Amino acid sequence: MLDYKLVEALAMVVREGGFEKAARAMHLTQSAVSQRVKLLEDQTGQVLLVRSTPPQATGAGSEVLKHYRQVERLEGDLAEAMAPDRAGALEVLPIGVNADSLSTWFLDAVRPILRTRKLLLDLSVDDQEQTHNMLKRGEVVGCVSARVTPVQGCLATCLGRMVYRLLATPGFVAAWFADGFTPEAARIAPAVIFDRKDDMHNKVLVRAFGEVPGKVPTHYIPSSEKFLDMVVSGFGYGMVPDYQSEQLREAGALIDVAPGFAVPVDLYWHCWNIGSPLLEEFSKALFEHAWMVLANPSEETGPFGPV
Repeated sequence: MLDYKLVEALAMVVREGGFEKAARAMHLTQSAVSQRVKLLEDQTGQVLLVRSTPPQATGAGSEVLKHYRQVERLEGDLAEAMAPDRAGALEVLPIGVNADSLSTWFLDAVRPILRTRKLLLDLSVDDQEQTHNMLKRGEVVGCVSARVTPVQGCLATCLGRMVYRLLATPGFVAAWFADGFTPEAARIAPAVIFDRKDDMHNKVLVRAFGEVPGKVPTHYIPSSEKFLDMVVSGFGYGMVPDYQSEQLREAGALIDVAPGFAVPVDLYWHCWNIGSPLLEEFSKALFEHAWMVLANPSEETGPFGPV
């Protein structure tokens, strides 16, 4: 039987990114938090935490954290069922989401449930190809991901499709792509890429030219809003979702550098299959809004398959 005070210490160290921050959050000394994690490791006979900066759960630690989060969620549901009028009680829902969804449709989707539920969101942001790892590690109860296959013990539902196009200002195109979208131009034109995990720009280059034409000069801008600002300001060209760029394209402020090479990204909502009423309600709100505002995965265009 796990001692949940000890497990809570492990969870807080991982969530807060260190023993000192976890100690402040738990109103304990750093030594006390460290002792609790060590005692939990002694009791389980497993190394549960990699003492790196920031600390990370081991495989065994991730399983403990996943169990803890599920118990925490179910206990929250039970407490609400037993005392639905609990004054001031706020439930924390840790969620993984990709940056583009967060900056466009995600908050609109969850506003209704935030108005009706006493709920705190604890959002962790990563690339849509990476968010499911948070769920596997037990750091979140659900995530928006490009992964189709559910994580073990989880459910996956298609939310819809975000379509990305390689966009730039007319002035940027005139300066860097005067002779069209060619390997020679792509080799020297400044690109805007979200971060080093983001390979969408390279996917288009490979599809268009058969390979990435050498080392592409790159601005790395890990913010969806500032990413778009860089493109709109004419400092580079990059992959922008239709949801974010539609009005700019209609106004002629941005144009498609590589027509016919749109990249569709189907998004899926993954969450634990634990029968939590709150998680089910949150999932329903997310799905209903996303299905209204995102592209339909069944539409077909472009060389990458349906768009």
